[in-house]
Amino acid sequence: MKFFFDNWMLIAVALGSGAALMWPILKGVTSGGLSAAGAVQLINREKAVVVDVSETEEFALGHVGGARNVPLNELEDKLPGVARNKTLPLILVCPTGARANRALGVAKKLGYEQAQILAGGLKSWKDANLPLEKA
Repeated sequence: MKFFFDNWMLIAVALGSGAALMWPILKGVTSGGLSAAGAVQLINREKAVVVDVSETEEFALGHVGGARNVPLNELEDKLPGVARNKTLPLILVCPTGARANRALGVAKKLGYEQAQILAGGLKSWKDANLPLEKA
């Protein structure tokens, strides 16, 4: 017990740095992304458009069935041509969810108010044992 009292500042710094390291992980879990099951429901019930923002080579290795490929660096120019109806839900996907998260800002700026990301990306889709298409 004496150790804790003598080194309380060191322990506080260790706990604070541990919390700072865990923050991105915890934020990713609660970032409001769509679960794989939620994505399937949107696709089936509301005719959601799935846009994979992966590079062409990654897209060819495997993607959500019916997804359209628009690499992140081309999204602002090509998204209006791929998803013409801005009232339909838009699901953005990439291998991990990081690029899709960046693409969400672009989609919202273009007027896609119902745009969402697949939380965890294609990895969460695979983890839910949902089928992939390969090009």
